[in-house]
Amino acid sequence: MERKVYIAGRDDIPRNIALGAGEELDVVFVVLPGADCSVLMDVDLCGAGASAHISGLYLANASQKVDIRIEMKHSVPECSSRQLVKGIASGNSRAKFYGRILVAQDAQKTKAYQENHNILASEGARVETKPQLEIYADDVECSHGATIGRLNEDEQFYMRSRGIPAQEARVLQMISFLAPVAGLLPEDLAAKVYESLAQCQD
Repeated sequence: MERKVYIAGRDDIPRNIALGAGEELDVVFVVLPGADCSVLMDVDLCGAGASAHISGLYLANASQKVDIRIEMKHSVPECSSRQLVKGIASGNSRAKFYGRILVAQDAQKTKAYQENHNILASEGARVETKPQLEIYADDVECSHGATIGRLNEDEQFYMRSRGIPAQEARVLQMISFLAPVAGLLPEDLAAKVYESLAQCQD
């Protein structure tokens, strides 16, 4: 399965995707600090044995607005999907995540998972997250979850006590938080993401 990587605002992220029998989708998207942007994806698993993996991360700063919406429809049996979106909001930025997994009545043996995790790196940043499951089949494995939190001050204190400057400690925490998605990126783009964390410090 070939992984496709997109930078929001630069690349055209496919919006409407239909997966036939046995087809696989592996997409990773990145939202970098700067301009407002939206990521809108509607995926329909309409062939038996189809699978979709969508991973994404965002870095929002200043007054940036980020809107991420993913619809995942399981129309037929024995398909699987997994979504993981992580983000850091700083400054006075606003980020929204809306995700819905729809499992049709005939889509037995579905496996579908959705996670959205967010860090507020400033007092002025705001995040709204709304993961949803809409299930009409009986024999399924599905889960969804979301978190909004701040950087762990105890971890920062520990690192500072070992001689790591406060700002560097914060960046190390952010790198650890983003690693499950950033690790899927080409090395040069992952480096650009980590370099951009300097813009998410207030």
